[in-house]
Amino acid sequence: MRTEHLSDVSMDQRIAQRLRSLRAERGWSLEDLAARSGVSRASLSRLEIGEVSPTASVLGKLCAAFGLTLSRLMFLLEDQFPARLAHEDQPVWTDADADFVRRAVSPPAQGLAGEVIDCELRPDTQICYERPPRPGLEHHLVMMEGELDITVDGQSHRLLPGDCLRYRLQGASRFMTPPHAGARYFLFVV
Repeated sequence: MRTEHLSDVSMDQRIAQRLRSLRAERGWSLEDLAARSGVSRASLSRLEIGEVSPTASVLGKLCAAFGLTLSRLMFLLEDQFPARLAHEDQPVWTDADADFVRRAVSPPAQGLAGEVIDCELRPDTQICYERPPRPGLEHHLVMMEGELDITVDGQSHRLLPGDCLRYRLQGASRFMTPPHAGARYFLFVV
């Protein structure tokens, strides 16, 4: 049996495969997943066959339905994980609609609880998530460059380089950059 490595398959193909397998593991029909996620059955079908690329918002809804972080939804989980992951081997996903790029610096692996994600938002960008993938998920967001307004569970925070925002995500969240500046930040998920 061949083990698939992250570099062997495009990110959209990996997401499509992962969505199909997660739904099948749970014994859910497309209608079941549509009802749980708020994403239409037609959209789910197109995502599962790799016909369209998902947006960050749609992936957020699917994460909440499956109870997984975005990284765990997107990446194949392997029993073994390399201790060192070179920069060029770190998976990158881009949501062109939202001008959002995320690099899985330390992608999820079985046996490890934490993840590190390098995120970049272009100026005048907004991404909203209706609910967390798992209520109470611990986040540590460290701003590296630019400006970011983030609303977590109804409380707004303006972040500048060097700032750190620590929180347990219980409800909706929104990430927004001003028209004059983008943002680059590291998100540590525990």
